[in-house]
Amino acid sequence: MSPIGREEAANRAARELLDPQYADEPLLDRLSRLAQQFIGDLMDMVADGGTTGGVIAAVIIVLILAGVAALVAWRLRRTSRGNAATTDALFDERVMSAEEHRRAAEAMAGADRWTEAIQERLRAIARDLEERALVDGMPGRTAGELAAEAGAAMPGFAPELTAAARSFDDVTYGGIPGTRESYHAMTDLDARLRQARPLPLGGPA
Repeated sequence: MSPIGREEAANRAARELLDPQYADEPLLDRLSRLAQQFIGDLMDMVADGGTTGGVIAAVIIVLILAGVAALVAWRLRRTSRGNAATTDALFDERVMSAEEHRRAAEAMAGADRWTEAIQERLRAIARDLEERALVDGMPGRTAGELAAEAGAAMPGFAPELTAAARSFDDVTYGGIPGTRESYHAMTDLDARLRQARPLPLGGPA
């Protein structure tokens, strides 16, 4: 079987799409049927074996499969990155100031809801640092990323920031209940950070 030229294939597809007997067929179903027919024709050409058309058809099928595989892999990577960013992000969809996060933390602590209180207190710390331009306002920031960036600006607080980020991750993702002690430690860190100044450029560590 000789290979079908590009122009002939286009003409056949156009005639198929305009065929009155398929007038009531949904467009997506029609396109899917044509795609299946096209693949079937290619497989028939491959089955003939040894002809130039068969070789061309085999190459086309391999390219199609490679393209589909690449598209699926790309979509999976995007979905994975998106899920990771959504799962590990420090902030949720709400946009609140540092003071609003502090009030929310105090309300949760007053109700002995220590897990939520710890979450809101670290969000207050993060938002306060953003409002003072000590860290960038990066969407999707994780607690660990906050600790690393803030620790670079204020090295004296780096160990405590890392511990606070770990506490946030433990209660948020690790299933570890928050405690009064952890919350008060984070509250004390928040108070001292509000009075702190970043390390001057070129200054001593």
